[in-house]
Amino acid sequence: MAEGLSAGEVGKEIAEHREHTEHAGHPAAHLGRDRLISIIEAILLSVVALLAAWSGYSAAKWGSRSSILLAKASSAQSESSVAQIQATQIRTLDSVSFNAAEAAYLANDPRAFRVTLRRLRPGYRPAFAAWLATHPLKNPTAPPDSSYMPQYRIPQEAQATVLDAQANGYFNQAESASGTADKYVRITVLLAAVLFLVGIGSRFPVRTARYGLIAVAAVLLALSVVQLLSLPGPPS
Repeated sequence: MAEGLSAGEVGKEIAEHREHTEHAGHPAAHLGRDRLISIIEAILLSVVALLAAWSGYSAAKWGSRSSILLAKASSAQSESSVAQIQATQIRTLDSVSFNAAEAAYLANDPRAFRVTLRRLRPGYRPAFAAWLATHPLKNPTAPPDSSYMPQYRIPQEAQATVLDAQANGYFNQAESASGTADKYVRITVLLAAVLFLVGIGSRFPVRTARYGLIAVAAVLLALSVVQLLSLPGPPS
């Protein structure tokens, strides 16, 4: 999809406009006025060329920015999924280890209990010790197992949460960048309309129609300039 007007197209339009005005016959009374209008049309075309180049460049930069952010969001989401899978596996392992330790604890088998404690994941042992400190066999309000203790932490779960937040942030930024690129493209369309109106206006034999087209083109150009000023510049 074209995102800007080429300098060649605008230059061709200016050349054709000049050739047309030079070879058209004008009464002497209107020669000065027509020459002024021709100058105004040439200025409009020149301004359109500059603004269209800037708008097309900005649209391309913001489009590239959106693609990069989407790639980062996808990468962060993938890493979050991997971390979440690892966290689920660790939680399953902890659950199996807890069942073995609990069985030895309930059976009052010190040797088996010591063996199961040594097999606990190092990060899981503080939570298990805190759970034992609640005297679960005698305390009816004790947590069901050590995974309910505040000491129970799985680093991969926290990592997955952070990565998921990063992915959402990148995605929102990508949407914003894409919207900015679309706005620049719409401005380029307005500038193309200005180019068309000025180009076709120079070929109208009726001066009133020519002046009207120039006025409409000037309004569209002013609208384009206002919109350009309201948008952020191209990202670095």
